[in-house]
Amino acid sequence: MLHFGKTLAQFDQFLLGAGVTLFVSLLGAIFGLAVGLLLFFMREAKWKPVRFFARLYISFVRGTPLLVQIFLVYYALPGLTGIDLRPFTAGVLALSLNSGAFAAEIIRGGLTRVSHGQYEAADALGLPRFVTWFKVILPQVIRFILPPLVNEFTLLVKASTLLSVITVVDLTRTAQNIMNTTYRPVEAFIIAAALYFVMLFVLSTLARQLEKRNRVQRS
Repeated sequence: MLHFGKTLAQFDQFLLGAGVTLFVSLLGAIFGLAVGLLLFFMREAKWKPVRFFARLYISFVRGTPLLVQIFLVYYALPGLTGIDLRPFTAGVLALSLNSGAFAAEIIRGGLTRVSHGQYEAADALGLPRFVTWFKVILPQVIRFILPPLVNEFTLLVKASTLLSVITVVDLTRTAQNIMNTTYRPVEAFIIAAALYFVMLFVLSTLARQLEKRNRVQRS
């Protein structure tokens, strides 16, 4: 029989864990976007070694499990640099480095959807390069990449559950802690699953609405 009394008594802890999950995922998405922009410009660089490093990094991140990347950041990076990372910092860094590789591909995909004729039209009008980028190209790119970036954030929320293995007290770790005190594992993880569902449902709905609005604007 399920008994939620003891577990629901600590519902505020579940909400706190959900807040940590969203916060660490949001930071990972923001810094990941910065990493993605850097990787994008590195892929477009004139120097071949820079382009090679960017492609190698993206291939490595996309070709290895996130859990391994988290362990590399949390255990290997301090040993190599001598900088001790707290679990939360290591978690944000791991998510950012992982998300950056995917964000770079999203940005590149968004730019390919802007027709080359618009660059030529801007040159014909004599617009400066920065005006062309910030007034003509960038608004379109943002519209194209926003839905997949929201999807990427959704994936980060799911992936953040792995941070519990390095003791980041997110929603998953909170459920584990409450399970250890109430001895009700099923109830603890049912509540955690329900909160994850609510968060991800809202994000998925937002992504669908953005995609729908983009289709309407293009039609």
